[in-house]
Amino acid sequence: MNDRIVVGLDGSAESLAAAHWAAREAVLRGVPLHLVHAEEWSSPRDLPVPTSEVRRRWAQALLNETADELRASHRELDVDIRSLDGRPAAELAVVAADANMIVLGSRGLGTVTGFALGSVGMAVIQATGRPVVMVRASEDAVPHPDGWHAARELLVGVDISRPCDALLAFAFEEAARRACALRVRHNWALPPLVGYGAAYDPRVHAQLEMSANDSLSDILGPWRDKYPDVGVIARASAGHAATELVERSSEAGLVVVGRRIRRSSIGAHIGPVTHAVLHHAKAPVAVIAHE
Repeated sequence: MNDRIVVGLDGSAESLAAAHWAAREAVLRGVPLHLVHAEEWSSPRDLPVPTSEVRRRWAQALLNETADELRASHRELDVDIRSLDGRPAAELAVVAADANMIVLGSRGLGTVTGFALGSVGMAVIQATGRPVVMVRASEDAVPHPDGWHAARELLVGVDISRPCDALLAFAFEEAARRACALRVRHNWALPPLVGYGAAYDPRVHAQLEMSANDSLSDILGPWRDKYPDVGVIARASAGHAATELVERSSEAGLVVVGRRIRRSSIGAHIGPVTHAVLHHAKAPVAVIAHE
């Protein structure tokens, strides 16, 4: 793997926010930043298209101006730029195949309609096995005071019934790098006959919660030992996982969720929790591919 962070840049406020977020992350990691613009300029029959050259010049100017701005904000940052002819999602996935992560912008549509992920973002998440971080056009586009990028806690949602080592490896390493707290959440839905009406039994509820917290503690044990300096706040409780993660995202610097890798023709799977978090979380969201 080549130590670098790849950013997809298209000139939107969201992609510029992603570039600023990625620059701070690259400085934190001590790795280069790779700005990429991908667009299909060629016509289907390779006929000359008058607007193609205009778009190429615009893309090159966008890359140059953004790189200069980031270098001015981060003197120690190594920035590279590249303009590609092709479908954005496919080209970005190829370029980032051996990178630490790929960072993209995603449009916020307000508190009601939430997060518009976009076809490119969804396609990149499905096409790559590398961590993908989606960033909104909000305060992340504004240079923060020193340390602010790393000051807020990391929030990771896990399902203790499935393998989650890939998520925890990313989350613990990132929390250790930022020297911030790591909040780990597991939520589950109560069986219908346990949680409602006359059938509700608080003793059963308490037993289920205790068992889930014990299981979560067992899973986190090796990671706590490996990263003893990371402060961990872990809890398992009944409830809707997506709702819990979205509500807590306003206090987080980064939300970490997973998606399953499928070894079949039906492709990648982005589950309902990850889908909801991507569309509604208030913080940047890292999607980690796992078995």
